[in-house]
Amino acid sequence: MGHKLSRGRENVDTSPRGRFSISEEAPPRYIAHEENDVSKSPGVNHAKCTAELPQVVVSIEASGDSAARQGSSPDVRRPSLYSTLDEVPQLDFYTNTTFLGRQRRSRPTLETLRKAFDDGDTASNAESAGNEGLSDIQEVLHSVDGTTTKTAKPPVRFGWVTGVMIRCMLNIWGVVLFLRLSWITAKAGIILTWVIILLSVVITSVTALSVSAISTNGRVKSGGAYFMISRTLGPEIGGPIGVVFSFANAIACAFHSVGFAETVGTLLKEHDAVMVDELNDVRIIGVITVTLLLFISLAGMEWEAKTQVLFFLMLMVTFANYFVGTFLPPTPQKQAQGFFSYQMDIFIDNLLPDKRNAGGYFFEMFSIFFPSAIGILAGANISGDLKDPAHAIPKGTLMAILFTTLSYLAISITLGSCVIRDATGALEDQLIMNVTEGCEGLACSFGWNFTRCLHDVQCQYGLANDHQVLRMVSGFGPLIIAGLFAASLSSALAFLVSAPKVFQCLCRDKIYPYIGFFAKGYGKNDEPLRAYILTYLIALAFILIGDLNKVAPVISNFFLCSYALINFSCFHASITNSPGWRPSFRYYNRWVALFGAVVSVVIMFLLTWQMALITLCLILLLLGYVTYKKPEVNWGSSMQANKYNMALSYSVSLSGVEDHVKNYRPQCLVLTGPPPLRPALVDFVGSFTKNISLMICGDILMDDKSALPHHSADSLVKWLNRRKVRSFYAQLNGDSLRDGARALLQASGLGKLKPNTLIMGFKSNWRECSPHSLDDYVNTIYDTFDRNYGVCILRLMDGLDITEELLYEDNGGLEQGESPEQQSCNNSTEDDSDQDSSQQGHQDHVPSDQITTVFQTTQGKKTIDVYWISDDGGLTLLIPYLLTRRKHWRNCKVRLFVVGQQQTSEEDHRKEMVCLLQRFRLDVHDVIVITDSERPPLTKNLKRFESSIAPFRLSGEQEERTTPLRAGSPSSWRLSDKELDAFKTKSERKVRLNEIIRRNSTHAALVIVSLPVPQSGCPSSLYMAWLEALTCGLHCPALLIRGNQQNVLTFYCQ
Repeated sequence: MGHKLSRGRENVDTSPRGRFSISEEAPPRYIAHEENDVSKSPGVNHAKCTAELPQVVVSIEASGDSAARQGSSPDVRRPSLYSTLDEVPQLDFYTNTTFLGRQRRSRPTLETLRKAFDDGDTASNAESAGNEGLSDIQEVLHSVDGTTTKTAKPPVRFGWVTGVMIRCMLNIWGVVLFLRLSWITAKAGIILTWVIILLSVVITSVTALSVSAISTNGRVKSGGAYFMISRTLGPEIGGPIGVVFSFANAIACAFHSVGFAETVGTLLKEHDAVMVDELNDVRIIGVITVTLLLFISLAGMEWEAKTQVLFFLMLMVTFANYFVGTFLPPTPQKQAQGFFSYQMDIFIDNLLPDKRNAGGYFFEMFSIFFPSAIGILAGANISGDLKDPAHAIPKGTLMAILFTTLSYLAISITLGSCVIRDATGALEDQLIMNVTEGCEGLACSFGWNFTRCLHDVQCQYGLANDHQVLRMVSGFGPLIIAGLFAASLSSALAFLVSAPKVFQCLCRDKIYPYIGFFAKGYGKNDEPLRAYILTYLIALAFILIGDLNKVAPVISNFFLCSYALINFSCFHASITNSPGWRPSFRYYNRWVALFGAVVSVVIMFLLTWQMALITLCLILLLLGYVTYKKPEVNWGSSMQANKYNMALSYSVSLSGVEDHVKNYRPQCLVLTGPPPLRPALVDFVGSFTKNISLMICGDILMDDKSALPHHSADSLVKWLNRRKVRSFYAQLNGDSLRDGARALLQASGLGKLKPNTLIMGFKSNWRECSPHSLDDYVNTIYDTFDRNYGVCILRLMDGLDITEELLYEDNGGLEQGESPEQQSCNNSTEDDSDQDSSQQGHQDHVPSDQITTVFQTTQGKKTIDVYWISDDGGLTLLIPYLLTRRKHWRNCKVRLFVVGQQQTSEEDHRKEMVCLLQRFRLDVHDVIVITDSERPPLTKNLKRFESSIAPFRLSGEQEERTTPLRAGSPSSWRLSDKELDAFKTKSERKVRLNEIIRRNSTHAALVIVSLPVPQSGCPSSLYMAWLEALTCGLHCPALLIRGNQQNVLTFYCQ
């Protein structure tokens, strides 16, 4: 509940706090700190400065119902054992209509019960003896388990040209350009080929804009697309895409290695140097190639960068060689292979798709072409090796897309203007004297007869058949081979470097288990050598497939998924309107990003829906794991911002919703102090509020006006999260428990999400504590009733506070070198016993091991005994119902005990109560009517009660001297003989009720008893004696409960 801070703390963090904060491990929590203003005097009550928020009050006026009141006298009052004004539970209080001829009835309000018999003769001035000195408690955080990851400085080496633009262009100019673009042009025609190219460019351009926006919204480290997605959408989405993206990069390395091997295999076949056969030659060459690339990668980024520059220069020469070749007059050998230079007839013929194709080739062609566009992230994937990622990634990526798009469009249209679809390659097919009789096809007009290619004969040359058309068209064929080698090897090398770096970043985030082995880096550039080996093995597996067309759809699927998530990340970060979303790159649009995400997903399913489903299932599986494990990371993701927006929006909208009894929930402010010190109290309340209603653990810091360090509050929230308790934690400075509780009741919560019930522990040391501490505790209960809140008091025979157990487990002293702010002194006014003053100065501690309490164990088939002595609106019945919905209490049976009345027979009273419970739809195992409550208590029990209040009784002289002063202190701890006689009947009834409870509830798992409402003239010591009398001698947890006299149950549907 509340605790004192040691005055020895001098270096406490006094920075002003008082904000609504959201952590990554838990729901939002209120942390209420006051500024440490040295100008404030110690006597100032800071709780009065707290703004009062509107209270949540459920008010349903009740009246009688004729159908349910048969057999009872409706006009006879039924007082409870506690007071003549207090009513026993009745069905009349829950009805909304009145029966004809009967007076409308309602239960007494809390104000009525509190103001009864206010004659001014039952009070005296409180003796202010000061707060009792209790021992220190341990309640500050311990360090989070786990090793600290060593942060290596990212290498600062590359600019936007060499680091991003050249790298992206080399990846885009891959094997598709040299080996498949001519084939796609022949199958789809120039127009659809341009559509395929431009559609790919639209997706990659939109993705590039999203990447540029994300990469300029803060510093981007190594990890590429994974880093950007995970830091934008959070680990739930970032983790799965990190795995998929790393895997896709490894496959892309295999894809380009197979393309290189296919070209080398073709050269071997031309020179009759086949090693085994065509397929196995591709496999052998691919394995050798990726092995050599691995050694280059292991040599370091410097060697890799120099190699990429060399490849780029080679490609520039290759392109120049190609375009020059298109203008050169074709030789007979080239004409035999289908090349006739620029011809309008050829352009028109190749403009539309091949007529021999029945259709359905578009998405097949797209799936094969799209891997050429996956290179746009090559620069972003090595973001940790760039001088200025925020500047280099947008500029370099967009420039690369522009130049490569122009090159693809130019090459496709030049090929379609110079080369026919089919050719035999035989010089003898040239027409003699231009005789075209029996000749079919476009080639006839150019003096060549390729008619057999239009029928059943499979020709080897032309756009539709020869994958090496660029080499044939170029001015010098070997340069095209060199360019193809440069493009395929550079792309394979880039992906071989990208995949390990992305995977290394994923491993270091510790989102998934068993992969931390690959997080280790070596050398000054922190090279992920272990991840290189893993990527190499994955690439080898796909190289063994040996077919470029089979590997291409897999890569397209994975990268489309990555692009969809990147675009969605940009859209989501923009739509949440988070103040932290401030990218310096302004040329993006949230709706364009959403369009890119949707298009990417649609194309995924249009290409290969089977692979799309597999990818989706894999991501959902990985997503489910991360969501279940909830890794302890806080990246300020847009998901967190969206949660805040949703919480704020719903909270504001909820404020405009009128309260209804059907939607009542016990929203609890629990005075736990530091939650780890009272785990049983936390577990009990959490068991019936989790996923149902609000729970706030209140911690009142007394004496010292400076709050605990903020990290201490965070550690307590983490403790709650580890215990799987869904609760806020509120910390507040207060001069006393009463002031702190009053401030928490006023200030805690947001709109309608504010407490309506105060829950605290029973003050077991009420006989030994100081008079001020006793009055402070009881006045807290009085104030809660006066504010129309419900009150619950939990008592365990072994007590709730485990401070002593924790202190005995530790070595006790404050070690030399510890910070003074690690000390605090706790004064819990709900302690079981005073804590020894020798415990002062012990270091704060949040237990790392979760202590198991009775409320965390399965209760079996025991009973929950409810003694509904006074009708409080139904809260006494609602709490056990909520408990029985939990797995630990599911098998428990609820027994209801009610006090019988002389005017009503026992059976009639029981039937009336059963009818009421049936209307409430509450599963109560048995209803028991207490008929012997009017008997006097046993003498020994009455003497025990009298001995408990004996230290608080006034002697004759003290009573005469004190009585005139009591009018101003109606709740003083002193007890006069006159007051004792006035409350004698009430006291005896409570002692008698305890005898009944002990007789009937020996084997119960939990006993719930109606809490008596103290009248304004009741001394605090007498009220505590009543609570002691009601719960003493019980070997199970006991809960004293009282609602706010407003209906919380109803049997109506509206």
